[in-house]
Amino acid sequence: MDGPMKRFTLLALLAIVCGGTHADVLTLKAGHPESYVVKKGDTLWDISGMFLKDPWRWPKLWGANPQIANPHLIYPGDRLTLVFIDGEPRLVTKPFKKIGPAGQVKTKGDAVPAIDLAVIQPYLVQNRVVDEVWLEQQPKVLGGESPSYHHVDGDVVYVQGNVAEGTKLAFYAPGRKFEDEATGESLGQEIILSATGRVIESGDVSRVLLFRSFQETKAGYRVMSVEDDALMPAYFMPMAGDTEGAKLLAANGNIREMGKLDVAYIDRGAEAGVKPGQVFTVYKPGATVVMDGDGIPVAPEEQSAYDKMKGAFGDEIQLPKLYRGQVMIFKVFDKTSLGLILIDQRPMRVGDELFKPDAILKGE
Repeated sequence: MDGPMKRFTLLALLAIVCGGTHADVLTLKAGHPESYVVKKGDTLWDISGMFLKDPWRWPKLWGANPQIANPHLIYPGDRLTLVFIDGEPRLVTKPFKKIGPAGQVKTKGDAVPAIDLAVIQPYLVQNRVVDEVWLEQQPKVLGGESPSYHHVDGDVVYVQGNVAEGTKLAFYAPGRKFEDEATGESLGQEIILSATGRVIESGDVSRVLLFRSFQETKAGYRVMSVEDDALMPAYFMPMAGDTEGAKLLAANGNIREMGKLDVAYIDRGAEAGVKPGQVFTVYKPGATVVMDGDGIPVAPEEQSAYDKMKGAFGDEIQLPKLYRGQVMIFKVFDKTSLGLILIDQRPMRVGDELFKPDAILKGE
């Protein structure tokens, strides 16, 4: 191998090694505190956000500290102090001990969660996205003993099919149908939990007593077994999401823009390798402009049919993507997922694109 080729190969290797090393370095936020006393209502994300530019990387901030082997066991009253170990920032803790009148150590209550679980709890329990064909095969609510069309706690409803007495059932209202914007492929049918109940009499039509309602249950709602993975997770370990081509698919509710602590669907799920805890950076796609006859750039919303035709033939300029914020996945279905917006530098909209967070760094 000649000299220039050797030098090129060496430089390429150095670039790869140095690039990987730089990506793994924690960057402290300007004006960060030297210590912090944990308060009730704090989350690990919030605390890390006081120290780091990328709060989702808090496992590394605490990872080298044997005192915080399980960072979800940090409690209100604990003092966290910023130190440097081998040149890397780390948090160490001085546990807070609550002493009772007789000198005994009292329990400190709940540990600090990674994120505010109260925000996502309804979605963990109530929201599902399922295959449309499969949903059509599930039994329906036929009616109820009450003359009302709307059934709530304490009502008995009739369900298609012979279901074993004592079986716990979940009742779901239909939601939105999701499709891939580019291909038209079905991404599933959203269903929303309306109630849970227990079979009190089996037969060709089974009688079910509703014992917990989230909303009214109506004839035609689908019935299925209680979802096992609807239990509240105690802990989310954040990691960089690396699924390519993902976008924000839908907002929760009929809202135009989404901000911090809003919940959003994305158009990728388990089939694409998405997992709970993955963090993505969100960008608004860059607009395309074309030049008019006088050489003046024309924005998309002002382009005439002629301008758009010119753009179709490649006579257009792509503007840079615009950083919006970050979203963390907390529930995954086959082809879609639910995420919680944790950073919103700008409001997010359906169609915004998701990228691996290490590929950011955007005007912080």
